[in-house]
Amino acid sequence: MASDTWTLEKRAPLRSDSVLKEVNVPEIGCLSIVVLGASGDLAKKKTFPALFNLYRQFMVSCMSFILELIRNSDGYAQGFLQSQEVYIFGYARTKISDEELRDRIRGYLVPSKNTAEGHEEDLSNFLQLIKYVCGSYDTEEGYQSLDKEIAEHENLRNSKEGSSRRLFYLALPPSVYPPVSDLGGWTRIVVEKPFGRDLESAEQLSNQIGELFEEPQIYRIDHYLGKELVQNLLVLRFANRFFMPLWNRDNIDNIQIVFREDFGTDGRGGYFDQYGIIRDIIQNHLLQVLCLVAMEKPVSLKPEHIRDEKVKVLQCVIPIKDEEVVLGQYEGYLEDPTVPDDSHTPTFATMVLRIHNERWEGVPFILKAGKALNSRKAEIRVQFKDVPGDIFKSNKQGRNEFVIRLQPSEAMYMKLTVKQPGLKMLAIQSEMDLSYGQRYQDITIPEAYERLILDTIRGDQQHFVRRDELKAAWEIFTPLLHRIDNGEFKSIPYKRGSRGPEEADELLKRAGYVQTHGYIWIPPTL
Repeated sequence: MASDTWTLEKRAPLRSDSVLKEVNVPEIGCLSIVVLGASGDLAKKKTFPALFNLYRQFMVSCMSFILELIRNSDGYAQGFLQSQEVYIFGYARTKISDEELRDRIRGYLVPSKNTAEGHEEDLSNFLQLIKYVCGSYDTEEGYQSLDKEIAEHENLRNSKEGSSRRLFYLALPPSVYPPVSDLGGWTRIVVEKPFGRDLESAEQLSNQIGELFEEPQIYRIDHYLGKELVQNLLVLRFANRFFMPLWNRDNIDNIQIVFREDFGTDGRGGYFDQYGIIRDIIQNHLLQVLCLVAMEKPVSLKPEHIRDEKVKVLQCVIPIKDEEVVLGQYEGYLEDPTVPDDSHTPTFATMVLRIHNERWEGVPFILKAGKALNSRKAEIRVQFKDVPGDIFKSNKQGRNEFVIRLQPSEAMYMKLTVKQPGLKMLAIQSEMDLSYGQRYQDITIPEAYERLILDTIRGDQQHFVRRDELKAAWEIFTPLLHRIDNGEFKSIPYKRGSRGPEEADELLKRAGYVQTHGYIWIPPTL
């Protein structure tokens, strides 16, 4: 397979009087971004908005920094999409026109707080970059039409042979992944989860894609790896000295990684029922977070060094015990007309994973995910051990905890015991708080898909799942999933708007988690 072969020979100096003609860069072809499944929900809610925001950031950047544009090794001005080089092709089975596709996605392309000015003009220009091609996913004719449209655009832009670049974003279920072809320059493919249903199907899918693409071309996307505070984990752990001696089994009692939604399947029951909460959330999103929380320090920040350490962690996870798993299904799930009447698919799961290595032996990693619960949030909760010889009886107040709030209201806070203000020597629990909405008021936090699509264009695979990493993840969960599929586990009913089954709270207690009563973290107001 072809790959990037040219390098940047000279960069313009960072001076206000620099001009673009001073930049000596090799000629590169245009970039064609192909969104397969363009008429679907994922494309209109996530993919197109991410592309639009990258486009807008480039336009805003040009207004203030046009004389200092530096082209990186992929031909991009500081990594943003340039309208003169990019064209976007949508492909799907739905028979609609270019304008109808643009109308479908228009309402999802909204301005951020720092890019409201000029939004309508940028929106209009961006939509003109989108071309729609209708075709089937299982016949060659549609792909031939798509290839013809792309080739005509590349010729129109006078792209030299071997210099054009194609990025295929598969906003599709794995069953219809197409045999897209590599026609020079570079071709990269973005693959959405779920990456199979178990180890066997995942390996089969990997083999099929591997026949068409080399591993450096494949970007298995997990959007949790694009979240601001997930990307902050490496910096927190390895750039702060005081965390290093604490981050181990000697000081940490248990770690929770939690995903909660306060709504049900909401019309997606038919799709969700094929996978369930473990395949949909825990095996990918939460397990990726676990890797970053538990991995050892990599040799460097090179993508392969980081991914090597993630694989090592996964290989240390011991088989999940049945008695450390609780499944649930919310009352009313079966009322969804798209869900089979006899479905036992879990909409809630709590389980304990254990890592057999020197750092984490004996520390339970509690993964918890559920729908139709009493709140919406995703967080990492690191609970430390009790203070030995506690003279203040502060254990009654609760343990020290370091909490990373992934969404909503991104924040990091440390729960600690302090003296209550006043004349008496009373200990209470409070927090040291870094809330992003308050601390970084003038900064717009990019959406996860923006970061990851930009990484794909740049050729940076750090925040994507490697094949051996995917295999190791499925090796952990496949035995459990097969027992669930075979009816060996039953989902416990729980009420909508509750915490989930009571048995899950009992499992947390057995794992060693101590809940703090009477303390609630409240995000600070601006």
